[in-house]
Amino acid sequence: MAIVLVTGSSTGIGLATALAFGRAGHTVAATMRSPARSPELANIAAKEGLPISVLTMDVDSDASVRSTTDEVQETLGPVDVLVNNAGIERMGSVEELPLAAFRAVMETNYFGVIRCIQAIVPSMRARGSGCIINIASVAGQIAMAPMASYTASKFALEALSECLAQEVKSFGIRVAIVEPGIIDTPMSRSIGTPDAPSAYPHRHRNAALFATVLQNPASPSLVGDKVLEIATSNSWQLRHPVGPDAAPFLGWRRGMNDEAWVDFGALDDTAWLDRVKTDFGLDARPAM
Repeated sequence: MAIVLVTGSSTGIGLATALAFGRAGHTVAATMRSPARSPELANIAAKEGLPISVLTMDVDSDASVRSTTDEVQETLGPVDVLVNNAGIERMGSVEELPLAAFRAVMETNYFGVIRCIQAIVPSMRARGSGCIINIASVAGQIAMAPMASYTASKFALEALSECLAQEVKSFGIRVAIVEPGIIDTPMSRSIGTPDAPSAYPHRHRNAALFATVLQNPASPSLVGDKVLEIATSNSWQLRHPVGPDAAPFLGWRRGMNDEAWVDFGALDDTAWLDRVKTDFGLDARPAM
């Protein structure tokens, strides 16, 4: 059985991933910023008698990451599997979204991952084994307005993961990128809810797309089960799309050249919604 560290375990994919490993008998250090505000995982673990320890860790903080990872390795043992899941989103056009929001997203989604990797990899490298699974998104390959802050962080995470995989393979450490589509999480539900008015149309129609997909929701357990499968396999496969719409979304984008993709995003609402229905089979007009 492995020692597994999961970040961002309070809800959604992180919670489902911690449960998947715990129910499979692995020892899990499930970290989150505020365990007292997110008791669900601890309650389930206690009820089912799962080997899951819920710990406080803020991936935005050097000191918090160092303190918690040291505690995990001292009390539970060397980490065999690191799942970098903690993430946030901020929606808004490049013009209108405050610079602080761009920084906040990158701090958690990108620099937070680097902090955890730098804390855990030395032990893995010394032992000649380990597995690092970074939860990216189809947004790591598909840039759709007005998700610039989020997609930029996920594009960066994909590049980081590719470089890391090259660096650590000779030390027996596997790296995998998990690319969920639209999964039924609090984050996706938030994206599916329009917010303040904007000079640009993209926010409300993107919200309509998410809301339409979430009418037939894909459970976070799909991702948790895939992460468990990757960790317990011997596969060196780098990218793993997950969810019923992940591969279709990626194929949709690859079916257009860059200029066609920009033209698609620049369409007015009616033409954009018509294209989504024609190209992807989703009628988001009722959600609008």
